[in-house]
Amino acid sequence: MKDDLRWHEVAKTSDLSPVEVMYVEVGNDPVALINLEGEYFALNDMCTHQDASLSDGEVIGDEIECPMHGGAFEIRTGLPANFPVVVPVETYAVKTVGDTVLVAKRPD
Repeated sequence: MKDDLRWHEVAKTSDLSPVEVMYVEVGNDPVALINLEGEYFALNDMCTHQDASLSDGEVIGDEIECPMHGGAFEIRTGLPANFPVVVPVETYAVKTVGDTVLVAKRPD
């Protein structure tokens, strides 16, 4: 299967401890990169409820909580997990090659 995604090198695996979040950019997109117990996920960094940076949020279980109003998103899917969040956040494809973390915008 051909991989047509445009991958961006954003971090090293050693840059994020388990359950840590870091701000990165994929092209012009602000992205929250999350290490969820050794598995990496990437969500658009802007909360869909109100402009707040999810990379400033806290990982609780398999959710990331927005630092502004306590709304939360499922890290694996970007789906709303806690009010006042009702709109999903965009997710990105993530892969690791050696100790490099790569992220790509998913096709529309």
